Amino acid sequence: MPNLTVAEVERIALLARLELTEDEKSRYAGQLSAVLDYAAALMSVNVDGIPPTASALDVRNVMRADDTPGGSLSREEALANAPRTDGLSFEVQATFDAGD
Repeated sequence: MPNLTVAEVERIALLARLELTEDEKSRYAGQLSAVLDYAAALMSVNVDGIPPTASALDVRNVMRADDTPGGSLSREEALANAPRTDGLSFEVQATFDAGD
């Protein structure tokens, strides 16, 4: 893959709303070119027959043997310590309300 030019880095910087010095422009041209070269190398890897995966680790949900659902609170128990309720639900001040 061809190396990025300083003009291409300037265009990318403009799109990202970045102000770069001349030194940064030439340095980033080399660095971004290396990233693109690496991405191109990854694209050339044969992955036929390899299923897509979200993680390289064997991640699974593990529950303890004694993890069983228990009873839930009644509405009255849930609202018992609330500072304000209407008897059916919690009452909270609106986020953008400047009121009392």
